[in-house]
Amino acid sequence: MESGRAGSRGSRSRITLDEAIEVTRTGDIWVFRGSTVADRAIRTLTNAPVNHVGMTVAFDDLPPLMWHAELGKSLPDMWTGRHQRGVQLHDLRSAVRVWGARYGQRGWLRQLAPSVTAAQEDQLLRTIARLDGTPFPSTAKLAGRWFAGRLPRRRRGDGAASIESAYCAEVVAVTMEEMGLLEQRRRGSNWYDPGRFWSGDRLPLAPGVELGGEIEVALGPHDLVAGDRPSVG
Repeated sequence: MESGRAGSRGSRSRITLDEAIEVTRTGDIWVFRGSTVADRAIRTLTNAPVNHVGMTVAFDDLPPLMWHAELGKSLPDMWTGRHQRGVQLHDLRSAVRVWGARYGQRGWLRQLAPSVTAAQEDQLLRTIARLDGTPFPSTAKLAGRWFAGRLPRRRRGDGAASIESAYCAEVVAVTMEEMGLLEQRRRGSNWYDPGRFWSGDRLPLAPGVELGGEIEVALGPHDLVAGDRPSVG
């Protein structure tokens, strides 16, 4: 049985996108795995099974959104209303379709427990306001930042206040830290990569916080939409 809210579905490890949209809540994690050269390069570099990560943002009766970073600008950013590259807030259904149907990415949902508090939601909004539109780093800079994050005794100088460019795992990690879902550590945000958010790794969750196991989100024929492919993040 999956831990957290995923357990309400018993031992199911595969659901439809419609079902995922219905059950996902703020703080849930989405991870993606693709088969392109760029996807494989990211996984080889980071020794991880996935190459992209995002977070659900779901407030009141609004459609769920996805908070992540990518090179592409296929979808409008829901915070600014513009098509932009870098850190973005997208309609979640559209984002999963883009990453799945248009780019050949398999997606999984990991559900957070317990549910986030009103104070954590407020902090999430402040983080989105500060980081939305932050540029995505160049390929060379991305690799350099990731390698720098592996160095010992790294000074914690890459926090939210000093990020000038960010890749997907950094955005999710910084957001979770600011919400109190991840332990604050001496490592910079560039210590994180998409694989840190896969259940096989040891994500430094704050005491009492849990992420359920991966639930594969299957796309149906109606989810196959046309359009430009986004770049990996």
